[in-house]
Amino acid sequence: MNDSVPPVQPGAPAISLIAGWSGYYVMAFELLGARALSPYFGSGIYVWGAVITIFMLSLSIGYLLGGRLSMERASTRMLGVLMLGAVALAIPCVVWSEGILEFVFDRVDDPRYGALLASVILFFAPITLCGAISPYAVRLIVANLGSTGQTAGRVFFVSTLGSTLGTLLTSFYLVLLFEVDQILIGMSIISVLVAANGMRFGNDGATP
Repeated sequence: MNDSVPPVQPGAPAISLIAGWSGYYVMAFELLGARALSPYFGSGIYVWGAVITIFMLSLSIGYLLGGRLSMERASTRMLGVLMLGAVALAIPCVVWSEGILEFVFDRVDDPRYGALLASVILFFAPITLCGAISPYAVRLIVANLGSTGQTAGRVFFVSTLGSTLGTLLTSFYLVLLFEVDQILIGMSIISVLVAANGMRFGNDGATP
């Protein structure tokens, strides 16, 4: 009678938190990335086109990567590692973004391709790992094949809700109160805490 309701895995709340935060992180990062590029390449549609293109490409590759990784013995520890990896790969955006942007600006005359190249250098790697989180989280929470669709819906709901909050809070409030690098540092700190919270479950809820 309760077959349609999958049992809660031990680390399910922590897994959902990582999925939700990764959604927030991606959208906030996208908005801040476009803002960082604007002094060098303008704020026109081609800058947004470059940023959105690289984010969509990175996420699509990340989905494949997360699905591939989840075929192994998935664990909450590895999910936390993915989040920490995304933070580590985003360090150039926090520390060296101005130098990287100046380097690209001085060598690429066309601002369209300059924005595209800068987006690849700064955003491709960290957003790819963020993209791997949702499919990996689905694999962790799924208890049986009959609940796959329901679980996937819940995970992507949480992730998209996080994206919504990240878009709203970043564009309406945070950019008015803090510099871009300050927001990125704050996001990095929160990401480490969220990842550590998930990793404390170790292999709880691991799937064979």
